[in-house]
Amino acid sequence: MYIRPFDPWKSKLCTCPFKYTLNIYTGCDHSCVYCYITAYIPKAFNVRVKENLLLNLEKELRKIERFIISLSYSSDPYPTIEKQLGITRKVLQLFRRYGVRCMILTKSNIFERDLDILGELKCAVGVTVTTMDEEKAKALEPNAPSSKDRLRVLKKARKTGIPVYARIDPIIPFYTWEDFEETVNALSFVSHITVSTLKLRADSWKRMKAKFPELMKKLEPLYRE
Repeated sequence: MYIRPFDPWKSKLCTCPFKYTLNIYTGCDHSCVYCYITAYIPKAFNVRVKENLLLNLEKELRKIERFIISLSYSSDPYPTIEKQLGITRKVLQLFRRYGVRCMILTKSNIFERDLDILGELKCAVGVTVTTMDEEKAKALEPNAPSSKDRLRVLKKARKTGIPVYARIDPIIPFYTWEDFEETVNALSFVSHITVSTLKLRADSWKRMKAKFPELMKKLEPLYRE
């Protein structure tokens, strides 16, 4: 199935209401240095199209109960190739047809193209921002649009009446934490902000250490001990 219940922690402590998740693409070309999906998606920074996605998705939409569907937690719904392929837009058109409520979380500004559909859907749109320092953001997220561009489109979405939210993720001690207050202030127009700390696995640890050796010297005691 493409639409799956979202319960990654399987913990009774989680207070989130039930929702589904859908990853429209496999992989993500933002190539964030800290990204965790490389631990379980082969060639994770190479975006692939899912075979017969739209056909199978429509079959699933006919069967599931009407809970919220979240786009997306492993692969951004707006990778660079979405500009040409428009698959996410077609998915949103299906959602509109079947009365689906949805949440979108992205590091892209491409969703500006779909504000017409999003305005008709019962949908909230959010962006992830790591820092408003563009130099740091580019080092961490080399292929993602700038934080300023993401917020520009999010403000535009808000003006059209679309509920908007944001995620500050990850907070990195000795690096993005220095800009945290500035980042929160830049997001003051949204209705909800969630935050998350840097969580490293073996592969992302190696990438961070290769790109930020001095930073990782400071972080290592926090993680190793």
